[in-house]
Amino acid sequence: MKICLHARSIGYQWRDDGVTSRVRPTLQPHRSRQRPRGLACAIADDITPEERERIEEEKLRVSDEDIYGISREEWVKLDKPARYLGNEFGSIHKPWDQAQVRFALTYPEIYEVGASNLGHIILYGLLNQEEGLLCDRSYFPAADMTALLAKHDKKLFGVESRRPLNDFDVLGFSLSYELGGTNILEMLHLSGIPISWKERQEPKGVPFDPENNGSPPLIFAGGPTATSNPEPFAEFFDFVALGDGEELLVDIGTCLKMCKRDKLDREDTLFRLATEVKGVYVPQFYDAPPGFGGSVYPIKEGVPSRVQRRVCAPDPFQQIGLVPFVDTVHNRLTVEIRRGCTRGCRFCQPGMLTRPARDVDPDRVVDAVEHGMRATGYNEFSLLSLSCSDYLSLPSVGIQIKNRLQNENVSLSLPSQRVDRFDDDIANIISNSGKRSGLTFAPEAGTQRMRDVINKGLTNEELLRGVKTAWDKGWRQVKLYFMIGLPGETDDDVMGIYETIKWLQQECRSGKWHLAVNVTISNFSPKPHTPFQWHSVSTSEFLRKQTMLRTAFKSLHQVKANFTPVRISAMEDFISRGDRRISAVIKRAWELGATNDGWWLSEDSNYAIWSQAIKDVGMEWKYRQVDNGEWDIMENLGDGRYRGQGGGGKGRVDRGAMADARLDAPLPWDHIDTGISKWWLKTDLQKALEAATVPDCSHSGLCSECGVCGDDFGDNIVFEPPEVPEFTGKVKPDSSRVQRLHFRFSKKGDALFVGHLDMMKTWDRACRRAALPISQDESPYAVRQRIYTALPLPLGATAENEVLEIWLTRKEHPESVMEKLKQQLPMGIDISSVKEMEARKLNGGIGDKMSQLLDSVEYYVFVKDEDGDQTTCKTALQSSIPAFLSKDTMTIKRRHKKKKKDVETDVRSGVRTLELAEDAKSHAVCTSLPKRAGSCVIRFTCTCVNGNPSVAPEFLVAALSNISQRELSVCHIHRSMITFSDPVPPKPDMMYLRSIVRQEGHIAASKVFSKSS
Repeated sequence: MKICLHARSIGYQWRDDGVTSRVRPTLQPHRSRQRPRGLACAIADDITPEERERIEEEKLRVSDEDIYGISREEWVKLDKPARYLGNEFGSIHKPWDQAQVRFALTYPEIYEVGASNLGHIILYGLLNQEEGLLCDRSYFPAADMTALLAKHDKKLFGVESRRPLNDFDVLGFSLSYELGGTNILEMLHLSGIPISWKERQEPKGVPFDPENNGSPPLIFAGGPTATSNPEPFAEFFDFVALGDGEELLVDIGTCLKMCKRDKLDREDTLFRLATEVKGVYVPQFYDAPPGFGGSVYPIKEGVPSRVQRRVCAPDPFQQIGLVPFVDTVHNRLTVEIRRGCTRGCRFCQPGMLTRPARDVDPDRVVDAVEHGMRATGYNEFSLLSLSCSDYLSLPSVGIQIKNRLQNENVSLSLPSQRVDRFDDDIANIISNSGKRSGLTFAPEAGTQRMRDVINKGLTNEELLRGVKTAWDKGWRQVKLYFMIGLPGETDDDVMGIYETIKWLQQECRSGKWHLAVNVTISNFSPKPHTPFQWHSVSTSEFLRKQTMLRTAFKSLHQVKANFTPVRISAMEDFISRGDRRISAVIKRAWELGATNDGWWLSEDSNYAIWSQAIKDVGMEWKYRQVDNGEWDIMENLGDGRYRGQGGGGKGRVDRGAMADARLDAPLPWDHIDTGISKWWLKTDLQKALEAATVPDCSHSGLCSECGVCGDDFGDNIVFEPPEVPEFTGKVKPDSSRVQRLHFRFSKKGDALFVGHLDMMKTWDRACRRAALPISQDESPYAVRQRIYTALPLPLGATAENEVLEIWLTRKEHPESVMEKLKQQLPMGIDISSVKEMEARKLNGGIGDKMSQLLDSVEYYVFVKDEDGDQTTCKTALQSSIPAFLSKDTMTIKRRHKKKKKDVETDVRSGVRTLELAEDAKSHAVCTSLPKRAGSCVIRFTCTCVNGNPSVAPEFLVAALSNISQRELSVCHIHRSMITFSDPVPPKPDMMYLRSIVRQEGHIAASKVFSKSS
């Protein structure tokens, strides 16, 4: 096996002999992209493989500066082009031709969401570890990338291999949200892949082989929504991966290798997956006959009647992976400490789908976080679980990590806490961070009765104690989550939310200050595989209850309320508990232009699209059940016979005289075996009617008999919590400034697609990975390392001789520091030299800042004429440059960003030199830069004022354009040199010296007079 990783981003290379060796920082990235990176959409499907290869070579024979056949000039115009490059720290580039099965994990959300998804990171790394398997990534493209692909007739591609997605064997979508189906269809469309499994079918006997036979890839989905109820999406997927994917996807890859070796056709390949890999559900081998409530039954002999989800223990070391350049949703290291939850909240689908609960060994968590923080360079980490507070080792683990990383100034964030377990130990873990994170609690209901109905297991006393602990520890604001529309909820229960917040503010008060609360009110949506799966909600009731709370909250101060849109909740419910008929609605909504993010961009227009889709498909009757509320499972509480039942059936809806036949009706998800038996869900529903709580079986030792524990799914794993050690870490960062180093570096290649702010984070993480003793500032809010660049560089610009300044807390050999830092930099960033600068002046003050010493900046600017003709452009520049230099002043009008109006700027006074770049030095510089067809290059030097260049290249070209009367524009900027003036010698402080002389005189006089007396 040979796995080639980015030399700069990983630092290791796997060889054929299995030996792992350190890669020299000067190595270039591997050349597995020698074949063309894409396939034009115009290529016919009925040509021979040889002809296909020839056309591919001709169409996509591109120069080195092109990416996927698209010029870098156009890539630069994208918003955050680094999303699509696949060159992040931790990205893996395996040789395409050596892989037997090629996966692409296609995340149906934009990069910022997908690249921070823990499951996405884990599966990407695990698949690439397997011999013969290759795994690439792709994300839902932003609007500008979609337009760019359409302009060049390109298909959606894998970010590492830069190949179209239809070249892969398998595409795996993460389906974690009901409304995400339209994004999946859009990605398939952009990839040139038929959206339904029926359209992707192939003739019997033709081996499944996308590379040689042009077979469409196998399309599958995984994730919580897919595991819960795959039927609304059954038309679109060849198979569905149910449950935990760490072992499941590797088994799928292994099975597909054998299928390709045996030259099985598409149907036989899917049949082998369905029969030999536990956790694989193939919808085309099942049918949902009319009149059976949408329930599903097998129609192909040999496939299981019920498909079991897979269960796997989490490994925190598998969760250390990608470090994106751009800022993502969860821009930190995330380590899972516990998988599964046995609290038994009756509304919670994740808690039911992830049983049993499995703790991670506390020692492995501590070791993984320590290793991950130093390997990735993150300054923040998060410990992840459905309920972190139920991980009893959390206080000990948190303090151990803090002690080990005490000198590295890292922060810890935790997801929503169980307020009843929030105590001084957990508060100390979070508050002893360089950056204090916010606190989120989820009481879910406003009254004790409703919390018992949903089995929240939280009393008013526990709620107050947890919030009061946060107040006493210095938190002045908390975030609370509540739900409305729960089964059996009354108006008093709804107003209980208002009363609870008011009560907490009264109890958490100091003088005139009281607790500030951000409260989110969600609409309850019944989910499959929960005790409330039979219940129906009413959107009109949601709106009425929201109005009640909005009015009540007006009387509370420092309460900010957010309400989930009712129409989004209704559509989620419509899809989540639907059957195969919903596929037609999703497809029609996509055809009408619906996307997942459309709900947040324009709720009205997206709701109109979905309403029209429902109408077009003829399922308005189904949506009216959601809109009006079809069945309140608490309705029998008001029946006089409810408490009058005799014998063992007293007061029960699951059996006896009041038994409701609807509880025994088949459901569309009955064929998915989650381990929880349907009779237990009915029993637990009965307990909800009685407001009876069920204890947490993993901590109480009392089995609730849900049916999960056993050979198929395993048992609860709970580790005995270690003793909580004493916290020995530093709270105050080390801000001493002992050594000051200046590095000269260049920025070229794919690094030019990383903006300035993202580049500063890259430097910060590189210094952390290099374990350099960087000085920290003393901000009480967010501690930052003292790392600075002389000037920001615009996105898309290249540079040489840029200056980076770092302050160290102790003396280090400059060359040694430079070598350590080089090892951790991405491709395209090269450090050429280092120089130790004056740290302190003779008077003891801090040395001058770079901004105070900036003298001049030299640029090479690539200029294009409006006609794109190089000769015309050169003629215009040859005439306008002398005219510009002959002037004393040259003003242009520009748009002021802050003032938002046109202002006049003199560009002549700041320009020292200006010439058409044709000399040998300029030629040497220009030939090393990306080629810009039809452009000419000017070189100019400008002064710096107040730490910034006095003339921007765009303004200078605008002035030349005015003189030449030609429409000239900038197509590329290269900054070649930054110069500094000599430091200003410190002036003696005469007032201080005079005070010393006076003091010495007084001391001498006092000695004389004391002797004479």
